[in-house]
Amino acid sequence: MTKVLIATDKPFAPAAVNAIREVVEGAGYELALLESYTDKAELIAAVADVDGMIIRSDKATREVIEAAKNLKVIVRAGAGYDNIDLEACTENGIVAMNTPGQNSNAVAELALGMMVFLARKGYNGKAGVELRGKNIGIHAYGNVGKHVANIAKGFGMTVYAFDPFVAKEAIEADGVKAVDTVEELYSTCHYVSLHIPANDKTKKSINYDLLNKMPEGGILVNTARKEVIDEEGMLKLMEDRKDFAYISDIAPDCADEFAAKYEGRFFFTPKKMGAQTAEANINAGIAGANQIVNLIEKGDETFRVNK
Repeated sequence: MTKVLIATDKPFAPAAVNAIREVVEGAGYELALLESYTDKAELIAAVADVDGMIIRSDKATREVIEAAKNLKVIVRAGAGYDNIDLEACTENGIVAMNTPGQNSNAVAELALGMMVFLARKGYNGKAGVELRGKNIGIHAYGNVGKHVANIAKGFGMTVYAFDPFVAKEAIEADGVKAVDTVEELYSTCHYVSLHIPANDKTKKSINYDLLNKMPEGGILVNTARKEVIDEEGMLKLMEDRKDFAYISDIAPDCADEFAAKYEGRFFFTPKKMGAQTAEANINAGIAGANQIVNLIEKGDETFRVNK
C-alpha cells in the first residue's frame, strides 16, 4: 500500500492531521505521523518505507532523502523550501514541492502582532507608541507581503514595498507605494517586514549599511529566514544605535548576545512560528496531501521546485 508520512518536529494541529488523513486515506493510501521528534534518527527510520512525505520546518537533508528508498514526492507545507536538499531529490528521482500561499495570512498576522508587542514595550506597563501613522516597508511583495500590506493599512500605516520581481503597477494597484530601490525602502520606513527567501544572493544581504538607513526608532521584522541577516552587522548596529530593535520568529545564532545586552529591544519566538495556526496547518496540509495524491495518480508536478 502507498504510504504517506507527516513529519513535524513541532505539534501539528489535530484538525490538520484529520484533514490530511481524509485526503490520503480517501485515495486508498496509508498515513503515518511522526510528531515532535527530537532526534534525526527518528526521522531517518520513519522515511524508510514511505512514498510521499509532508514536512514543515524539518530538515530533509541528503541523509534523510537517501534513506527513503521508496520516496517519490516530498512536499514542504509552506512557501519556503530551503530546508530540502533539492539536488539530492533530483539525483534520487524525487519530486520536491511547496504549497505557496497557504500560510500567508498566518505569517502576516504574526508579523503585525510582533510589531504591536514591541511597540507597546512587551506590555510592561510603560508608555509605548502606536502603529497608526507610521511607515511600513515590505521587502518582497509576494503572498505574505500582500497580506501584511492589507493588515497594516487597517492599522492606519502608510505602506511601501520593494520587489524587483513584481511590476510597480501591480504593487500600486493594491494601494501600496512602490519604491525603486531597497535602500529607498529602508530609509523611508519606521518598520520593515522582511519576506525574502534565503538563497545565494540574499544570505547576509540584510546588513549594517542597509539597516543603518532606517529612521530613528527603526524596527526590523523578520518572518523570513535567519540566514538573510548579517548577524555580525546586526550586533554592531544594535550597539551603535540604541533606538533600533529587531523582532523575528526565528532566533539568530547570536541570540544569547541579544539577551545579555539588549533587553527590551528584541523579541524572538522559541521556534519558527509564522505558520503555527490551526488554519494554516489545515490549509497547507490539505494542499500538500492533494499534491502528493495528484503526483502519484496523475503525474501532476504543479509547484515542483527542483529540476
